[in-house]
Amino acid sequence: MPRANRKIRAARISVATATGLAAIKLVTGLATGSMAILSSAIDSLLDIFMSGVNLLAITKAEKPADKAHPFGHGKYETLATLIQSSIIAISGLVIIGESLRRLYVGSELRGLEGGIFILAFSILASWLISRYLLRVAKETDSSALRADSLHFSMDVYTNGGLLLGLVLIRLFDLPWLDPVLSIAIACYILFEAARLVRHGLRDVLDEELPESIRAEVTRLIRAHGDLHLDFHNLRTRRAGSQKIMDFHLTLCRHLSVHEAHRIADHLEKRIEEEIPGADVTIHIEPCLIEDCDHEFDTCPHREKVLPLIDNFSR
Repeated sequence: MPRANRKIRAARISVATATGLAAIKLVTGLATGSMAILSSAIDSLLDIFMSGVNLLAITKAEKPADKAHPFGHGKYETLATLIQSSIIAISGLVIIGESLRRLYVGSELRGLEGGIFILAFSILASWLISRYLLRVAKETDSSALRADSLHFSMDVYTNGGLLLGLVLIRLFDLPWLDPVLSIAIACYILFEAARLVRHGLRDVLDEELPESIRAEVTRLIRAHGDLHLDFHNLRTRRAGSQKIMDFHLTLCRHLSVHEAHRIADHLEKRIEEEIPGADVTIHIEPCLIEDCDHEFDTCPHREKVLPLIDNFSR
């Protein structure tokens, strides 16, 4: 299945899962009066919104470049990540406020057995969908799906904490523990929101790609050392799933424009084949060795490169 279709399908499954979990948690939270369960329900309601934003952003990001967006639409995924982090942070602050109020005035809990069962089910469902989204995110290098996977992974830990708390409340009659757990969940939510903001800002500020990717690009260029004399000024950045990069390639000045173009085109295609999502631009520079006295037809580098060029697909 094409990469774009896998991303869109994963986003749709995420929306459906978030909708189901939010519905059962909201009903259970209202029935039991547990702020902890209601906090988890609010988090799942936000997951619906954020998964929907992801679906729209991924659909838009996968559209090809056009006249108004010559570098493509990849940063729609970055925008979705920043929107999600903002909503997550707001939800965390709201939960803290309501939890502090309940801690002060008190609250009545009832029917916690149903809440315990629902939380156990939510843990399993969240773990399964988070693993699926993370796998697709790695395969497609989608920052939006990675953020979505993080939401559901976060739900596994928060719901696990809530489950333990509800069991303790049920066994030892500790109603104050409910808002305390909610505050702990909210603090964790704020922490994860800060991580998402940091990740999104890297793309907005055109931060260099990870060193592992830059090293792979360098390896691929050097693997084609027979075709060029030197390379320099390697620059990289990210736009959603796109990895945009450019560099200068020094070629023998006796090569024709056509020959130089075919070398650059071949190298661009090889890098894009090896690094999914790569968008490569090469600036060609002529060799400027002052003491080079070779004539057009006798340059040893040109004579070595020409047979290799003939092997390129036309």
